[in-house]
Amino acid sequence: MAFPITLHTNGRRALVAGGGSVALRKVTSLLAGGAHVCVVAPRIDPELRTLLESHGGEIADRPYRSGDIEGAFLAVAATGDDVANALVVADARARGILVCDATHPARGDFSMQAVVRVGELTFAIDTGGASPAFAKRLARELRERFGEGYGTAAKTLARMRTYVKAVLAPGERGEVLRALAELPIERLATMNPAQAEHEVEETIEHLRGHVHAPAPGTAVCASRASALAMTQARTVAARLARHGMATTILNVTTTGDRVQDRSLASIGAESLFVKELELALRDGRADYAVHSCKDLPSVLPEDMAIAAVSAREDPRDVFCSERFTDFWTLPAGARVGTSSQRRRAQLAALRDDLAYADIRGNIDTRLRKLRDGDYDAIVLAAAGLNRMRLAAAYSVPFSIEQVVPAVAQGALAVETRAGDSALAQTLREAINDETAELAVCCERAALRRLRGGCQAPIGIHARFDGARLLACGIVATLDGTRIVRAERAAPVASVEQAERLGTALAEELENAGAAEILAAAPQLPLLPLAGRLVILPRTLDRPSRIAAALRAEGADVFELHAGEEGDAGLGTRVPDILVFASSGSVAAAADYLRRLHASQLRPTVAAMGPESSAAALAAGFAPDLVAPEAAIEALLRVVRGHLLESNNS
Repeated sequence: MAFPITLHTNGRRALVAGGGSVALRKVTSLLAGGAHVCVVAPRIDPELRTLLESHGGEIADRPYRSGDIEGAFLAVAATGDDVANALVVADARARGILVCDATHPARGDFSMQAVVRVGELTFAIDTGGASPAFAKRLARELRERFGEGYGTAAKTLARMRTYVKAVLAPGERGEVLRALAELPIERLATMNPAQAEHEVEETIEHLRGHVHAPAPGTAVCASRASALAMTQARTVAARLARHGMATTILNVTTTGDRVQDRSLASIGAESLFVKELELALRDGRADYAVHSCKDLPSVLPEDMAIAAVSAREDPRDVFCSERFTDFWTLPAGARVGTSSQRRRAQLAALRDDLAYADIRGNIDTRLRKLRDGDYDAIVLAAAGLNRMRLAAAYSVPFSIEQVVPAVAQGALAVETRAGDSALAQTLREAINDETAELAVCCERAALRRLRGGCQAPIGIHARFDGARLLACGIVATLDGTRIVRAERAAPVASVEQAERLGTALAEELENAGAAEILAAAPQLPLLPLAGRLVILPRTLDRPSRIAAALRAEGADVFELHAGEEGDAGLGTRVPDILVFASSGSVAAAADYLRRLHASQLRPTVAAMGPESSAAALAAGFAPDLVAPEAAIEALLRVVRGHLLESNNS
């Protein structure tokens, strides 16, 4: 009885004795599977020879000898001579090497099946030796039936599986993964990573009603879903586990992650990578959040606190290029990518003959854009590169004096609700590095005094020299034509002393001209949906991802539950849009809709899917906007699109 397996060749040596058409088929399959193939035969088919030469295979133009099999991990006997084939089988058996006899399958250890590959999918065909021609037909029909969409769908499901493993305990995963695997292939094949994440969340909500609650003795960590953010979150979780507390990770998509077609400065808000994580803390979905400390605003909300600061990675910025050895060898006009106003200003001060351009995306995305030739060089944080173990062909750090780092660059911050003192103490014991904490407190105090955000052209860095903390800072104009610098040092042994040093450094910068530079700097634009009023009727008490996403872009979202008056909270304000996420939400807003009829107010109405649309129509509010599918992201797209369009009209 045959037992099918998948064998990973991983570049190991495979011996094929024989040079005819049968050997050609076997070699083709072995090369496709990644093996390093050696063919031994007195006469070798020209097509087989060309194939081997193009793949770096070995060729021996002579009959098989027993020593040929040495070093092989498997062998194939495919000569026209039964005696020679039997010798190959015997030699392989004597050395414990797997062997296939193409002429007498039962004499060997395995047979080689016809294989069809579609992306990450592999189909194996075994006709029991009845007909190679029939196997070819089946392979052709499989290729016709299962096109590239199936391979892409498999990649999407792999991405979903990674996300499910990050947010759910093992016992909760199976049902969700089975449901995701039943989604239409066309839908899976066209999902981008953000859509895949939202699909997982919707499936969890549908099957469970809420994201899995942690078991006793565990905590939930809110983290961005990028590879770097997950690496950082897992680092913190591992240290916390050594102090007796396990962690489940909840992935959260932030405004900075979601809006990828604009520079960070043009999005126009502080805390672009923070607010949604804090919302997860407030509504109880998470117990702590892990941030790159440089992403945190200089003043936290009153209900939030930094429980711990990690030991600091290399805080410097790094020049990365695939063609040029360092920043100084770039030719005039070279395109340099950076998303940071601080980096751009300091780099322009060093070299104003280069073209500085925005670049967005995760570290691996930015490095890929560099490799693809979109940029001649990019500048990244050394900490992220080190944590991800990534680099360009040429990766050269700038000195602190050349490019002063961002406040808290290289450190991780663990944030909790202000009242969670027991958890905060556990996190502090597991994570906090006092040296890094004092340096970061100094830098953040300077930033608070300067009233600068994380996107302002401000660099502050502090480091210990013995008991003394040395702090330096710069404030620059956006074009780098003017840079103000200052340095201060003092013995520091407490947070209060560190913050005093940071404040003194900021005052020195202000006196040297920083206040004038910052006052003249253009103000960041408002969030894109700032000032727009959205009414969102609700049927459930759990936090709404629709509300969170719209609030993150500046909208004022009024969540209206069944039986609530609505008018008391809105006053005389007229909503810009009324959003129905389900047919049940129309019923929940019945009282409010009756008052709208009476007042003759008619806001724009948006509905998610045909059921919500039909319910709204029955209530006398025919939808102006209907999401093309019953999915939260689809609804958000039409709502955002309408509000942005009305902003511009």
